[in-house]
Amino acid sequence: MPNPTTTMLVAVVSSGIRGSHSSCPVASAANLFLRASSVRARAPTSLRRRSNSKVSWRSKAMASAHPSQGLPSGMDPSMVDEYASQSKLLQEFVKIPSIGKAWIFTSKDENTSRAMVSVSQSDLLANKKRSFLLNTHISKSSSKSVSFQWSPFPVEMSGVSAVVPSPSGEKLLLVRNAEDDDSPTKLEIWGPCQLENEIHVARSVHGSLYTDGWFEGISWNHEETLIAYVAEEPPQPKPEFNDSGYKKEGSSQKDCRSWKGQGDIEDSWGETYSNKRIPALFVANISSGEVRALKGIPRSLSAGQVIWAPSSSYSLVFVAWSDDNGFQETPRKLGIKYCYNRPCALYAAADPFKEEADEPSTDSNMGDTAALVKLTADLSSAFFPRFSPDGKYLVFISAKSAVDSGAHNATNSMHKIDWPTDGKLEGSLGVSDVVPTVMSPQDGCFPGMYCSGLLRSPWLSDGRTMILSSAWGSKEVILSINIASGEVSRVSPQDSDYSWNVLALDNNNILAVSSSLVTLPQMYYGFEDSHTDKPCQWDWQEIPSPFPKPSDKVSSLLADHKFSVIKIPVSNPSDKLPDGANLPFEAIFVSGKDSASSPTIVVLHGGPHSVYPSSYSRSLAFLYAQGYNLLVVNYRGSLGFGEEALQSLPGNIGSQDVNDVLTALDFVKKRGLIDASRVAVVGGSHGGFLTTHLIGQAPDTFVAAAARNPVCNLQLMVGTTDIPDWCFLEVYGKEGKNCFTESPLADTLTQFYQKSPISHISKVKTPTLFLLGAKDLRVPVSNGLQYARALKERGVDTKTIVFPEDIHGLDKPQSDFESFLNIGVWFKKYMSK
Repeated sequence: MPNPTTTMLVAVVSSGIRGSHSSCPVASAANLFLRASSVRARAPTSLRRRSNSKVSWRSKAMASAHPSQGLPSGMDPSMVDEYASQSKLLQEFVKIPSIGKAWIFTSKDENTSRAMVSVSQSDLLANKKRSFLLNTHISKSSSKSVSFQWSPFPVEMSGVSAVVPSPSGEKLLLVRNAEDDDSPTKLEIWGPCQLENEIHVARSVHGSLYTDGWFEGISWNHEETLIAYVAEEPPQPKPEFNDSGYKKEGSSQKDCRSWKGQGDIEDSWGETYSNKRIPALFVANISSGEVRALKGIPRSLSAGQVIWAPSSSYSLVFVAWSDDNGFQETPRKLGIKYCYNRPCALYAAADPFKEEADEPSTDSNMGDTAALVKLTADLSSAFFPRFSPDGKYLVFISAKSAVDSGAHNATNSMHKIDWPTDGKLEGSLGVSDVVPTVMSPQDGCFPGMYCSGLLRSPWLSDGRTMILSSAWGSKEVILSINIASGEVSRVSPQDSDYSWNVLALDNNNILAVSSSLVTLPQMYYGFEDSHTDKPCQWDWQEIPSPFPKPSDKVSSLLADHKFSVIKIPVSNPSDKLPDGANLPFEAIFVSGKDSASSPTIVVLHGGPHSVYPSSYSRSLAFLYAQGYNLLVVNYRGSLGFGEEALQSLPGNIGSQDVNDVLTALDFVKKRGLIDASRVAVVGGSHGGFLTTHLIGQAPDTFVAAAARNPVCNLQLMVGTTDIPDWCFLEVYGKEGKNCFTESPLADTLTQFYQKSPISHISKVKTPTLFLLGAKDLRVPVSNGLQYARALKERGVDTKTIVFPEDIHGLDKPQSDFESFLNIGVWFKKYMSK
């Protein structure tokens, strides 16, 4: 019998299916009919190999139509041919699709299952990312081999914000967020072969659903009759005016003779959330279409990551972040994107569809506001809640090291709560450790948890083993964690420097993706090896890719390169630092056949508490494909090396991290691996901070530089960024958390200036490219502009490109394309001499 979810996917894109079903795991192309709602199934042009794309044809037509048109502003006439050839190469890399999420649905036959895999691809012409779903039939044999039968065509999910299958795979939720303020949000409930219900949620009920991966929480209940989710609260009332002045009584009806004012400013959660209203909880009945809000959550709490609890009078568990992030816990939302140091807690609440008689009484600790229970009152951070399959444990991740220290990211820990068997949350719930914070890892041993997400159901069949992805030095690895014993094991290959990420679980087997800086992402299927005495040994089988092979040129360029992870000894170990801070850090070295005579690009990650993993990066592949070595430095303070190494950087930015980068560069120079006379440097955010510091502190080292939204002047940044606390913490260390204020003293501002790259600007002579987002709230555009203008004032060769609609990440497809194209051309100009 075909799996209902696979059948649904055909139905989602069809107005009807005629003829009998074949034994093939998906219907043939002839059976697919386009649906008027713009969800389409087809083989996209961009997923097929063609010698000419629409973009290139359009470019040729424009060129012939305007033969006398001058060069674009700022383009070097001597680099026009280079610009053209590099843009053609970059487009070859852009065509390669990316693997996103995956879902696996088991069947009664333990040897067969079905899967959906989401794929995305940049559409440069439309300046957006297009999303597709691929279906596959999975067949397993007793000899632990597996075969995947992929559907011939992907299904494009146009206009779909989220895809959420029900636990059984019998139903499928498609979320279509409104594209304007007047349209409703649509929730489509699909069953086998048909649309079962389409719920239109008016703007007066709530706005768009959060599908951001952080506040996002969309969860089916166990009976698959209700869906809990996080959405923007309805718009708050605004003052209204007409020709007589202020209207004392507002109206929901549009009136052409009146207009709405702005009212008081309301804090947002900063970067990427500036236009979003407060996240709130809602539950939809998929049969009746009724939507109810979870009442009683104060507006000072922002809710997210909701899940359903086992049988309990408190049916929902969710995460909530408090507004009190300002000086001495005054009300102030600070930027939350990439900031795990925002205090949060787990709460339990009742299903709003329950009868009032069944609802729990008001929690005395919450006053009269809500029937809420705070589950993690003694922890400063708790998120990503997951119930064990038997409902006995509530397991979650904590970033208490980040919250308590003030660092925006740090080493995670894992905890669990024994969930009451009677479902009554009375008295104190005990929270116990599963995986503690690792301070200083032994060589080659587990360095601690660095988890940016969990599967919806991350459990093996024993109900005690959780599978997740985590950073481990300069690699991403797959871990198994036994929540009963706390034992942590590495599931992905021990001897591999490749990065691995879990996609989905198939009972006790794992669907994963692996890649390296010189290898495209490849899916693997993992079986636990029960025929060995060694614990946690897994066999990994490569899955034939459903994607077309990249062009011969791209394949050849990737094959011509290799990479290695290098351990770099600390140049100046100090007795004042803890042991973990004196351990070697790492750098990833990517090289071609003649690395010793090739120019090199030093690549620096932002954060600073993040990490550049060894996984495939389109942007970096484009750079080394032009004949460069890459030196990707994970300086002390990066994730994946233990808490002591990470916490050694706050208070020492601009010195310790700069010295680590120069130490890594000296390491490869002394071994004759690179041409020391041709070295460039590139970085974004804190990587841009390091880039501009390096060209000032080591002015004779780099022949070219490129900085994306760089931190150049902390004195200017502190009053304009969405994370002013970051400035205090990174400049002063842990003391900075206590002295953070919106009105820093003159001495503090002087210290900010002295820690900033702009304090070294008089020594800079390196030609530098600046790439800036005009709507960046994290490092506002004024930071990069001031520094670039100061360099120009001093006669240093500079080029500045501002992307008017971009924020900190510069990740709109056209902006990302133009950004790295200009980096490639800029480096070629100065490293070819």
